[in-house]
Amino acid sequence: MKKRTALSAVAIAAAAVVTAGMSTPMVAAAAAPTEIRIGAPISMTGLLAADGFEQKWSYEQAVADVNAAGGIFIKAANKKLPVKLVVADDQSDPAKVTDAMERLIKVEKIDLLLSTHGGDLNMAGALAAEKYKKFYMITTLWPHMWVPKKFKWSALFFFDAGGGAEVPFKIWESLPEAERPKKPALVVEDSPDGQGFGGVFKDLAKKYKVNFVLDEPWAMGSKDYSAYILKMKARGADAVLLFGSPGDSITLVRQMKEQNFSVKYLHGWKGTWPYEFREALGDASDYVLADGFWSPDYTYPGAKQLGERFSTTHKGKSSTSVGMFYANAQVLLKAIEASGSLEPKAVRDAVVGKAFKGTVQGDVSFDANGLALISSTANQWWKGKHMLVYPPVAGGWTLKMAPPWDQRK
Repeated sequence: MKKRTALSAVAIAAAAVVTAGMSTPMVAAAAAPTEIRIGAPISMTGLLAADGFEQKWSYEQAVADVNAAGGIFIKAANKKLPVKLVVADDQSDPAKVTDAMERLIKVEKIDLLLSTHGGDLNMAGALAAEKYKKFYMITTLWPHMWVPKKFKWSALFFFDAGGGAEVPFKIWESLPEAERPKKPALVVEDSPDGQGFGGVFKDLAKKYKVNFVLDEPWAMGSKDYSAYILKMKARGADAVLLFGSPGDSITLVRQMKEQNFSVKYLHGWKGTWPYEFREALGDASDYVLADGFWSPDYTYPGAKQLGERFSTTHKGKSSTSVGMFYANAQVLLKAIEASGSLEPKAVRDAVVGKAFKGTVQGDVSFDANGLALISSTANQWWKGKHMLVYPPVAGGWTLKMAPPWDQRK
């Protein structure tokens, strides 16, 4: 009797397993992906929100364009899949970048990542990518900060500090001798970034046999730079190389005008390229040069059209950054296409040591470490537009030297 009861119990259990197996497999097969989920920590609030706004717009355009072409073929799905961009606000704070990355990876279940904007923020992002083994495609991070870390889960394309700081010297060399600045002043903020960039300027000045008539620490956040301006005037400065925040750069130029001190060549980094510089100064921003990352005047495929798209949707404004951000997304999307995979390692392997032709940033080639160097630009403000000065393009804008304030129309 006991034997029969035991056999019956076994039979009932077996039947239960079979019945359950009809509706739910004992070991579920991995579901094929239905979309490509790309995450991006972006500065939607905080000090870098203006940059984050352009970055988000650029990523969205790149995703929309690839989706309009039918998406990207993924082997595991055996078909083309649409791309979905998932954004998390990093609040312009390196500590918040890690939080944003963790949310994107753990909660949003993204497959791959595009970068935020800025050195400290992107270093935090690269470290998080290493921790979670998710591929992070970066732009706007100094190579000297990234390369020594030998990261395995990120790649970078950007210019180095030396390449950016050398631009004004190259521009001056291209000018007739009589037009070249003879007494430039070096005005860099008293910060680690300013000190680093200032050091590069001074090294290059020796190379190009240029002497600065003024080189003193520039206080950040001051409301009054009149003493600094008086020193430049007293020493006969005819050019200024300026490294500072938008707010400080605006204050300095405004007070130069108030004190009727002008230089024929004023070139800024960090603070003169954002549109807020133009909006705050109006026509006083004309003739000022700004660093930049890209230009719609580039002859690369789609560059002009992207610039026109941005201008049309932003009340005629121009941008020196949207093409670089767009190209960052282009590289990642092309790497996914080349690998046919959403596996982070497979996509990274499709970037490192590879070349990407025909981006809006031109041909981008990555070395064995995953680094690709691009050129910094110089753009002159003119009537509310960024006009590309360097690198020069055929039939492009000709640099205008600034006349005294009272002779400007």
